[in-house]
Amino acid sequence: MDYRLLGRSGVYVSPLCLGTMNFGGPTPEDVSIKLINQAIDAGINFIDTANVYNGGESERIVGKALKENGKRDQIVLATKVYNPVTEDHGPNDWNLSRYHIVKACEDSLRRLQTDRIDLYQLHRPSQYVPHQETLRALDDLVTAGKVRSIGVSTFPSWMIMEGLAISEKYGWASYISEQPPYNLLDRRIENEIVPLAQKYNLAIIPWSPLAMGIAAGKYLPGEAAPAGSRLADGRNMMNERVNDTSRQIGARMLELAQERDVTASQLALLWVKDQPAITAPIIGPRTEAHLADALPVLDMTLADEDRPIFDALVHPGTAVSDFYNSAWWMKARI
Repeated sequence: MDYRLLGRSGVYVSPLCLGTMNFGGPTPEDVSIKLINQAIDAGINFIDTANVYNGGESERIVGKALKENGKRDQIVLATKVYNPVTEDHGPNDWNLSRYHIVKACEDSLRRLQTDRIDLYQLHRPSQYVPHQETLRALDDLVTAGKVRSIGVSTFPSWMIMEGLAISEKYGWASYISEQPPYNLLDRRIENEIVPLAQKYNLAIIPWSPLAMGIAAGKYLPGEAAPAGSRLADGRNMMNERVNDTSRQIGARMLELAQERDVTASQLALLWVKDQPAITAPIIGPRTEAHLADALPVLDMTLADEDRPIFDALVHPGTAVSDFYNSAWWMKARI
């Protein structure tokens, strides 16, 4: 397998990252643990979670699985901080203050049953907390050995650069990664995030590489949304992401996949995995079938002659579906 460097950390990770947002929610604990073990057996050594996923249940299940299988030291374990974990949260139980970051880190360590977090990520940028306060808190956690490396998720490029400059000025731990939305339908990170990552050796760990199934032909032209799907349930701002153009591209992906004897979801995932500067797209299986479909992509390579085909569907740096609509700072809408 082609293991890849995680930014400047010197650590190698698998070219796919196991995302755990479904664990403890739609995916019950026993199936979640089975998926973790199957992913590890297939060679995945990179697991991503967040304190907010299913009220902390995702972290708890990941911690239990790694405790039971004894493979914690083989795994690069990532989690996130920003959002409140419970609905009855207090005013200081979210955001990126020192107060919240330190407490949230201790809570995550307890749920994960570990003494350190390999990659601690800011889940979203703060509108209120000075960047210096956030970075100083993270640096203290790194110095204390509770965190190995730090990163961000869904940040604007200017704020990533600001963070790098602050860390350099004060000699603090600096960001090694960004976790942005990236898929064939929303390629906007290619304008600034990708060049920034290439210049400063940052890992890019994309979320939603299948565009929540849109790029895999889940929502076809003229057809109703499948029962139980995010669109049918009105979840995840899907009404702003599914449109006539994205449906047509999904249909075309089904055709391209059939021509290449792969599934459309494999082709969509492969495209992201083999784009320049990408470290490891996050797969978020809900079932064993989902994981079984994704795992072959670990050993696939995107053919160079196919790249112009995808570029013709969605021009580099542009978007036909809005996957930044969960970011408060992004004003543009598709």
